[in-house]
Amino acid sequence: MRRSASLFALPLILASGPALMAQTPHLGFSLNLLAPTGEFASKTYPEYFSTSAGRIIPPQKETYDVGLGGSFTVSFPVDRNLAIRLNLGGSSESGTNRAYGEDTINLRHSEFNVGGDLQIFPNGTAFRHRGLYFVVGLSADFEQFDRSYGDITYGYYNDYPVDTTHKSRLGGTVGLGHSFGYDSGMRFTLEGTFHKTLTGNNVDAGDPPSSDYVKLGFGFVF
Repeated sequence: MRRSASLFALPLILASGPALMAQTPHLGFSLNLLAPTGEFASKTYPEYFSTSAGRIIPPQKETYDVGLGGSFTVSFPVDRNLAIRLNLGGSSESGTNRAYGEDTINLRHSEFNVGGDLQIFPNGTAFRHRGLYFVVGLSADFEQFDRSYGDITYGYYNDYPVDTTHKSRLGGTVGLGHSFGYDSGMRFTLEGTFHKTLTGNNVDAGDPPSSDYVKLGFGFVF
């Protein structure tokens, strides 16, 4: 609980000081596509002897598909080239665990993020939130991993319950975006970022693999 509270407070501490001195904020919404990368996209576990099953379990391959998510942002410009952004978001991806001669296990990963970002506008358009910008930030990631032999939605399938694991971790984000439109009114945004899990990702210690993905967001800001 103490660790989760620290993760939750980190991005808020990052953004709170400068935001108090900032100009009128820009509110934004976006719909996001998430493409898993690295071991989050595909990971193969070696065979092992299961004492409960009394036999060797063959190599298992876990994969996650492209997921969907959404974000709400509040961007506080602090000078012509810099803005502090608060970011609330959520997403979900489905996947499978397959092994030769074994039943397929259905997977689902859900995530809620609370983040603080720095937005750098090289053309000096932070106050208008227009044009090209770069983004780098940290987030508290509250994740849920579900495993089931049936439809995860209903919690049970053929008397097999859903096995759920909760994980709170620190994540980092880097990328770029562009706001299209005029100096006032609603502007459309296109943003591409890479998210990397920074803590709690030691697979050898029993942690889930890093939730690493490329996120493409389509939205608007005003």
